[in-house]
Amino acid sequence: MAKWDNKKSEELFRTIIKLKNINEAKKFLRDLMTEKEIIEFSNRWKAARMLDERIPYTKIEKETGLSSRTVARISWWMQNGKGGYGLMLKRTKDHHKTSPRKRR
Repeated sequence: MAKWDNKKSEELFRTIIKLKNINEAKKFLRDLMTEKEIIEFSNRWKAARMLDERIPYTKIEKETGLSSRTVARISWWMQNGKGGYGLMLKRTKDHHKTSPRKRR
C-alpha cells in the first residue's frame, strides 16, 4: 500500500490551498471526486461538527447516514489524529464569530 504523504499528495494539497472561493472549490472538487465521495466527506465533516457539540452518536448517525463505526472513527481521529479536525473546527468557529451577520 502506498504511503499517503508523498509527492503526489503534496501536489494535491498545494493545489487545494490555491482555491480562492467556494465556487472554485465546488468546480475543482466535483471534477476530482464523484458526487458520492463529496456527500461522504460532507457527512463526515458534519459528524465532526456534531461530535464537537457533544451530540449523541445516534442523532449523528440519523442525520448523516453514517454508520456508528464511522462516527466512532471520526471521534477517534478528533482525539488522537493529526489535529486537522480541531484546527478546522476552531477556524470555522472563529470565522462565524467575526463574520458580520446579514440584516433582514
